[in-house]
Amino acid sequence: MTNIFDGLNVQYLHGKLKEEEKSRLLNDFKEKKIDVLISTTVIEVGIDIPDATIMVIEDAERFGLAQLHQLRGRVGRSNRQAYAYFLYKNENMNINAEKRLETLETNSKIGDGFRIASRDMEIRGVGNILGEQQHGHIYAIGLNLYSKLLEQAVNKI
Repeated sequence: MTNIFDGLNVQYLHGKLKEEEKSRLLNDFKEKKIDVLISTTVIEVGIDIPDATIMVIEDAERFGLAQLHQLRGRVGRSNRQAYAYFLYKNENMNINAEKRLETLETNSKIGDGFRIASRDMEIRGVGNILGEQQHGHIYAIGLNLYSKLLEQAVNKI
């Protein structure tokens, strides 16, 4: 079997590495000393490598919508075309996972973050914002009506 990475410098980045090692690996990747960086979600936020143009996320059905959006944001940070591929297993996918992936598919432009956050609230519920109890019934009444009811409740307080 042929290894598609033959001849390439492939490195692994994960949360159990010491901070110095993580920094070294990220710097080496940024300076193109590393061709392929395989990583856990440790790269979710705060990483800016403009030349990174391809990301493959395995088992995407297991991640939350905000986390997938953050990960996708690690590529395409320059004027070069970039791609984020979400791999998933149909047999593990529940309806909410399907909704999360569909949301990312239909909201892929710059500035779609608010739409993604709104859809995340619809999928997961917003909880009891003004109290300790964390559950929500937004799915039953919709985001617009919920927002109006929330505004009325805040104004009463």
